[in-house]
Amino acid sequence: MPIVIDKPSLWQRLAPHLRGYDGPLAFVVFALCCTGLLIMYSAGYDHGTRFVDHGRNMLIAALVMFVVAQIPPQRLMTLAVPLYALGVALLIAVVLFGISKKGAKRWVNIGVVIQPSEILKIAVPLVLAWWFQKREGQLRPLDFAVAGMLLAVPVALIMKQPDLGTSLLVLGAGLSVIFFAGLSWRLVIPPVVLGLLGIGLLVAFEPSICAEGVRWPVLREYQQNRVCTLLDPTRDPLGKGFHIIQGMIAIGSGGMLGKGLMQGTQTHLEFIPERTTDFIFAAYSEEFGLAGNLVLIGLFIFLVVRALTIALEAPTLFSRLLAGAVAMIFFSYAFVNMGMVSGILPVVGVPLPFISYGGTAMVTLGLCLGILMSIAKSKRLVQS
Repeated sequence: MPIVIDKPSLWQRLAPHLRGYDGPLAFVVFALCCTGLLIMYSAGYDHGTRFVDHGRNMLIAALVMFVVAQIPPQRLMTLAVPLYALGVALLIAVVLFGISKKGAKRWVNIGVVIQPSEILKIAVPLVLAWWFQKREGQLRPLDFAVAGMLLAVPVALIMKQPDLGTSLLVLGAGLSVIFFAGLSWRLVIPPVVLGLLGIGLLVAFEPSICAEGVRWPVLREYQQNRVCTLLDPTRDPLGKGFHIIQGMIAIGSGGMLGKGLMQGTQTHLEFIPERTTDFIFAAYSEEFGLAGNLVLIGLFIFLVVRALTIALEAPTLFSRLLAGAVAMIFFSYAFVNMGMVSGILPVVGVPLPFISYGGTAMVTLGLCLGILMSIAKSKRLVQS
């Protein structure tokens, strides 16, 4: 005799939505979130409610992830063009009547104040993956040129704000989609070689290139100063070089095992600037040392590898390209943040994923995770 359930329990209603989630991905993100809460408790102990707010932001990101994970990749593809068009339109609105703060015009008021460039972190990979999916099997050089234009427009508008950090993240995510779509190595190697030569020339001729009064083309003055400060932080140790110098001191003072939770002197004597946001890696390094850094880097490597694995196993070209772009977003966030704090990259406003304080970035990361979970679930449905 069949069993009839008149009123299913809450778990029975939720169970179908929870099936198919990628366990290893969920585990590594949970570990990173726990690490983020732990160091935020220490670094943000005198920053009011930052620890509580950080936990709240994580819960909001988890909700965003859950909702997006229910949307199949086919439905995400239909959102690509409208979301991209909306993002570009909002970037143009920023240029025309945006809100300026600290010398940058990055926000626009549409009833609520938003930063449209955050939308493009997802919209650009989405529209590029959609474009290549539409051209699958018949790709020509012109198709890559169109993809380059789709990428160049938002990147140029974001750089105009100016926002070098976000423009680099959008550029990296977009280029990864174009590369994974089959861009020839003959087109990839020349700009890489030119970039390495440019870096070599900068290092070799740093005193004359960075001399007072010398101005570079393309880059704004503050961007030029960031590069010159990276090459020689001691040029202005109490000004432009202060962030990099204090970050390196904190990382070095952590030693092998660190000073222990709540014991970081550079952190708690407030030598580290932005210690709960962009420079939280310096606070973490001081308190957990080289051993803690290796664990954290290992977690990020696992996160990126797992995202790439999901990309390789995805059932469609659109899903593969989108998952690959998300993997590049995670890599770019972590590499750029750790690099700038360690003094090997210029200081730009890029948070450390799941570790740094910031609601907008956390929601963006939740959206990326939701996309990965959606693709992983679609793979399992195809296999079954």
